[in-house]
Amino acid sequence: MKERLEALKQEALQELSDVQSQQELNDLRIKYLGKKGPLTEVLRGMGALSAEERPIIGQVANDVRAAIESVIEEKQAAYQQQETENRLRAEMIDVTLPGRPSEQGAVHPLSKVIQEIEDIFIGMGYTVAEGPEVEQDYYNFEALNLPKDHPARDMQDSFYITEEILMRTQTSPVQVRTMEKRKGEVPIKIICPGKVYRRDDDDATHSHMFTQIEGLVIDRNVRMSDLKGTLLQFVQEMYGKETRIRLRPSFFPFTEPSVEVDVSCAMCGGVGCRTCKQTGWLEILGAGMVHPRVLEMGGYDPKEYTGFAFGMGVERIAMLKYGIEDIRHFYTNDLRFLKQFLHL
Repeated sequence: MKERLEALKQEALQELSDVQSQQELNDLRIKYLGKKGPLTEVLRGMGALSAEERPIIGQVANDVRAAIESVIEEKQAAYQQQETENRLRAEMIDVTLPGRPSEQGAVHPLSKVIQEIEDIFIGMGYTVAEGPEVEQDYYNFEALNLPKDHPARDMQDSFYITEEILMRTQTSPVQVRTMEKRKGEVPIKIICPGKVYRRDDDDATHSHMFTQIEGLVIDRNVRMSDLKGTLLQFVQEMYGKETRIRLRPSFFPFTEPSVEVDVSCAMCGGVGCRTCKQTGWLEILGAGMVHPRVLEMGGYDPKEYTGFAFGMGVERIAMLKYGIEDIRHFYTNDLRFLKQFLHL
């Protein structure tokens, strides 16, 4: 039986050395080590051996099995390694190829301008104040010296929700709310950015919804010259140190005196061109000294305190800064337009 086991070992090792595939290897495993294999048959016949022969033959059988299993495991590991290498080659990604570009977002041009305006005024000591877009008629009109029967209300067609609630037509209500909150304390030095709503027909220069930034300063001995100096510093930081301003008399119910503020045309340097209609000037905002009635309704004694206020449309500022001819470009979500501001 010992000779038979040795012959079986040599036969198995010879066949294993000629294996060409993993399937052949699995077949040989079953052939020699399976329940019906020759090695199992030999082990079943050990019962006929004497007690002295049985451990000797058992040891030989175990050595034969171990030798065959060792070769099979070695071959199996080699096939698995080869399979892994083949899969890696098949699934390999060439990282040297350029990747697919992803769309890069950017800050909207109006947001850029708002941030720039805020930075300029924060640098002058202002703080940013905000308020609700759905506003009470009292804050939007009455507290700003516009009672219900005031003719100036006709200048602002409004989106009313109820008789006393509307979409705000200006950010001026934030000024009133700030005055109420401060309860007579000074100084007040704020800007109020946000969206406003008016029943306008959309065209190249008008939109039913647009963004506005207003400013308010209240303290003792605030003068018109302070307003002019503030606005001059603002436009020079926004449009360049060579920019000039001029003030023209105007009317606003919440300021007295009131002015329209023009800047020298950046396109022609004030000489006159098509952009400025040959005048050399472009209107950018309205301003004035806070009306005594507005101060009183906000809780401030106009005999002791004075102040100035100004308001600008962000779209107007952006259109002049970037040479944009149509306000609707800001809201049509045209990527060809928006991508121009990606790296500004």
